[in-house]
Amino acid sequence: MGDSLDGCRVLIVEDEALVAMLLEDILDDLGCTVAGSASTVSKALELVAEAAVDCAVVDMNLNGESGRPVADALQAKGVPFIIVSGYGEMAVKDSYPSAIVVGKPFQAEDLRKALQQARG
Repeated sequence: MGDSLDGCRVLIVEDEALVAMLLEDILDDLGCTVAGSASTVSKALELVAEAAVDCAVVDMNLNGESGRPVADALQAKGVPFIIVSGYGEMAVKDSYPSAIVVGKPFQAEDLRKALQQARG
C-alpha cells in the first residue's frame, strides 16, 4: 500500500467496538496514527476540539444518536472526514455533498482509497 498515508493522524468515531478495532488495525497497517477514538458524540466533540488530526473516520449513527454534530465540527475546523455508514450514501449526501462515504462492510483497500481522496 502507498506511503502517502504514513504519519496521517486519524480520529475514529465509531460506536461498534469490533468495527473500531478493525479501523485501528487497518489504519495501523496503512501507516496512520490513531489520534483518538470515540464511541459517543460528546466524546468525539471533545476530541475534535482537543486533538491534532489530519482526517477522521465518522460513523453517522452512534448508539442511535446522529453523528452530524461531529461532522459539522470537523467541517468547521477544515478537517477532512470519511463517513462510514451501513445506511447507504444517500442518507448523508444531502447534508454533506462533498463527503466521501464508505459503506459497511468495507475492505482495507476501500478505506485506503477514501483516506487518500480525503487528504487530496
